[in-house]
Order: sequence, then C-alpha cells, then structure tokens
Amino acid sequence: MKSAVETLNPTRVRLTVEVPFEELKDSLDAAYKKINQQVTVKGFRKGKVPARVIDQRFGRGAVLEEAVNDALPKFYTDAVNEAELSVLGQPEVDITELKDGETLNFTAEVDIRPSIEIPDFSGIEVEVDAVEVTDEDVDKAVEELRERFASTAPVERAAEDGDVVTIDLQAKVDGEVLEDGVADGVSYTIGSGELLDGIDDAVKGLEAGGETTFTSELKGGSAAGKEAEVTVKVTQVAKRELPELDDEFAQLASEFDTIEELRADSRKRLENMKQYDQATQAQERVLEKLLELVEVPVPEKLLEDEVNTRKHNLEHHQLGQMGLDLAKYLEIQGKSEEEFETETREAAVKGIKTQFVLDELVKQEKLNVNQEELTEHLMRRAASSGMSPDQFAQAVVEGGQVPLLVGEVARGKALAVVVEKATVKDTNGEIIDLDDEEDETESAEASAEETPAESAEDKTEG
Repeated sequence: MKSAVETLNPTRVRLTVEVPFEELKDSLDAAYKKINQQVTVKGFRKGKVPARVIDQRFGRGAVLEEAVNDALPKFYTDAVNEAELSVLGQPEVDITELKDGETLNFTAEVDIRPSIEIPDFSGIEVEVDAVEVTDEDVDKAVEELRERFASTAPVERAAEDGDVVTIDLQAKVDGEVLEDGVADGVSYTIGSGELLDGIDDAVKGLEAGGETTFTSELKGGSAAGKEAEVTVKVTQVAKRELPELDDEFAQLASEFDTIEELRADSRKRLENMKQYDQATQAQERVLEKLLELVEVPVPEKLLEDEVNTRKHNLEHHQLGQMGLDLAKYLEIQGKSEEEFETETREAAVKGIKTQFVLDELVKQEKLNVNQEELTEHLMRRAASSGMSPDQFAQAVVEGGQVPLLVGEVARGKALAVVVEKATVKDTNGEIIDLDDEEDETESAEASAEETPAESAEDKTEG
C-alpha cells in the first residue's frame, strides 16, 4: 500500500491511497464466505457454493463491493498511522479507481488537530478579586443558619409574608381538572417563590379554611407552559419563629459553645470559600490570556458538531428537566435567538481552543497522570453527578470513557503549570500565591473538562 498526504488547510488533509489488489485477498475471502452464508443455490449445500458460481449468479461486482467495504477501514487507519496524523471525526472517502485483479485507489478527506506553537507564557498577568469578608457577610451567614433552625407555631389570623401555610391545590386547564394537578397538604412559605407564580398574592390575607382561585402558567407536569385556573385552600397558617442568637443557639446549631466562636468559624468558612473562588477566577483569567497568545485554527465540522451538541444538551436535558422549551428560556434570559446562537458558538470555539492548547502543553511539559490523581478526579466527578464512586467508575469503564477522564486531569495539570508561572494580583495590588496545588488542579480541571475534540476522535474507530 502507498499513501500520500495533501494539506488542504491547517485543520484538514486529503489522503491518497493506492492498494495493490493482492492486499485485498483476505477481504475477498471474507466476502465470499459472508455471501455463502446468505445465499441458497440449488445443487450446493449452504455455505459450500464455489466462488465462480457466486460470481456467475450474483456478480463479481457484489463480491468486490463487500470486500472493499470490509478492507477500507484498515487501509485508511494504516495510512493515518503512517502519516502520524491526529484525526478528528469520520473521513469523507471517495473510491477513485477499482480494477479487478489490479488495484484499489481511494482518497479520504478528514479533519485533523492543528499544529500549535505555544509561546512563552511566563509574562501573563491577571487581576482577581481580593478576599474580603465583612461583618455583614458574617451576619448574613449566621442568619441563614438561624433560618434553618426556625420553628413554626399555628396562629389564628390571616396569612402574611414569611408565614408557613398548609394548602390544598387543584389546577384546571380548559375547565378540566388535570390528573397531576391535585395536591393536598402542601407546606409553603409565603414569599419563597417555590411554587406557582401568583400564589403569594392569592394566599396572603386568607385564614385557615379560606379559599380562592387565580390563574398561573404551570411550570411542570403534563400541562407545563399552559395557563391554568388554580384553586387554593388554606388549611393552616403558621408563624415562623427564629431562635435567639445566643450561646444556646450556637450549641444547638454547631459544635461551638458560644455565639462568638460560631461567628468566628463562619468568618473562616467564608474566607476559605472566597479564596477558592479567587483561585478559580485566577484559573479562568489566566486561561483567557493564554488563549489570546496562541493562534488556534478550529475545524469547521468539529465546531458545528460541538455547537449542535451544546444546543441539544440544553434543550433536551437541562431545559427539559425544568419544564421549559428554548423559546421560553430565551424569553426568561431576555435574549434573542441570534444572541443565543452567537454565545453558543463563541463558547464552543473557546472549548475547542482550550482543549487543543492544553493538550499541546501536556505534550510540551511531558505531564503524566498517576492512579491517585485519576482516582481523586473520579471521586469529584462522581460527587457532582450524584452517583456513588463505584457506580460512576463502572459507567466510565463500560462506556470506554477512561481516556476522557485522563485527558481532563492532564489538562488541569497543564493549566496549573501556566498559572504557577503567571503573576496574579488582587484588586488591592497584592500578589497572590496560589500554592494550594490540590485546589488549583481541581479548579483547572473544571476549566478544562469540555472535550469536544476528544469526543470526535472517539468516533474515528472503524
């Protein structure tokens, strides 16, 4: 077999492959065997029809077509490996010549990873938010904890903001009660915004036993998105009572003996959270600066696939779980369809460029991923997916996704290398030392988890 490579543009090549006919022998034998199992010829046992009879009865062309279809993937893969190409997605194959007994010639156009030059990135400078925790921040955190320990006591008066009401609901659409539109004994805090639009105004002013009807657009269920006539009956009104902010509360809500110890711990927790947010911000801004330094051509087909994947996931997974369609989502976001398309494309371009650049850095810095790093990353991904580590690991192995996880960890380490050499200052002008490698790598992995090109490479098998 002979092959040659023609560069069509920085992200696409054309392979020209010439295959001597004798190299098709194994595929021809397999084609005859396959056809033999599928046909019946009088006078011959099943599977024992001679090749010459198959040629006469069904045509030599059918055999050649089967053989070529069987052989092409191997010859294509051999040509790719010989040229040391990093291909993306499926090739467009064109058989240019097939002469029985002489030769098979074909071309294959395919996207490839572009060649990328990583410039010196040691001069990158970014600014991040300073870590500042105010007394007001601590007050808010302690108040939120206090809210969690609130109790309720029934009252004989009209419902007010902040009260907890027990209600029965019935929803009708076009005069018909919905099968999934009836709920009794629902506990609802007025003002929380957790149920239907308009329910706060409807129940405020009602006492136990009071009933009213209002219209609202249903957020979920069989009639999601439709206007419904909702009847609500209040069966109980209860006032929320907050505990006193004293040492007794501190002992109830925490391991501390005094309220001052609880406040000090709240301040420390807020500082840790803001430090983590600061590290994440540094990762994101360093990555943006790095991408500005590198010229990265993006394969058009890969980009289109990534845009379509992002739109599909949003429409059929994220929005579907919320009972929304794309039009309603855009209305809520205050965006036009054109703005949505532009933002989605820009995000896809950034995702692809990020992967290409960080993968090149992995090679340049000779970064490896050990078992401990992979296990830690798997544990974090399992936690974010809502699965147990064992379940997540099994799904990853069965889905052949281990290389994807390895790639995510490696890209995280590559970005950490860049951040380590960058100058990071906060808004007060202080230089920030991001020396917590574990947090840094975890944050970097989050920035580098999208793997559109890697997914495209998975589809090149066969």
